[in-house]
Amino acid sequence: NAGGAPYRPLAEGADRQHARVVELNLLAPIYLSRAAHALMREQHDGGAIVMVGSVSGGRPSPGTAAYGAAKAGLESLARSMAMEWAADGVRVNTVVLGMARTELTGLHYGDEAGVAAVSATVPMGRLAEPEEVGDACVFLASDAARYISGASLAVHGGGERPAFLDAANVNKP
Repeated sequence: NAGGAPYRPLAEGADRQHARVVELNLLAPIYLSRAAHALMREQHDGGAIVMVGSVSGGRPSPGTAAYGAAKAGLESLARSMAMEWAADGVRVNTVVLGMARTELTGLHYGDEAGVAAVSATVPMGRLAEPEEVGDACVFLASDAARYISGASLAVHGGGERPAFLDAANVNKP
């Protein structure tokens, strides 16, 4: 699991900077998965690959467009790998992560007041903790998920509240 992107509108920065985001978030998982597959297919019971995706792959990502595009590609990649490698006993799934608390949270959301404001937009009222993401990954890699392949598991606390609900001036509780 390596990924991420600095805030950089698509019209800004050098092409190479955006290409590096795609390399990290899409190409690196391709290379690593291919290497893992070569080893896993030799095992009697195959194995499991768990990609770490993002909700940014399924919605607009202004300021991180290359990241969102790469994460969308990652989900497609995982589904294709799941089909191609099933006969080898290799399962491939994606954890589609929403907003999570990490050592870089401040770079994305600001100080604690910013984190609290962003957290309030999540139906569960908080960001995911790293352990919760890890639990989802462990589940998908475990025998409990032995018949799950090509799936995307949303780990996002209920999603993101649509902006129109707060903007509307009717149907307020």
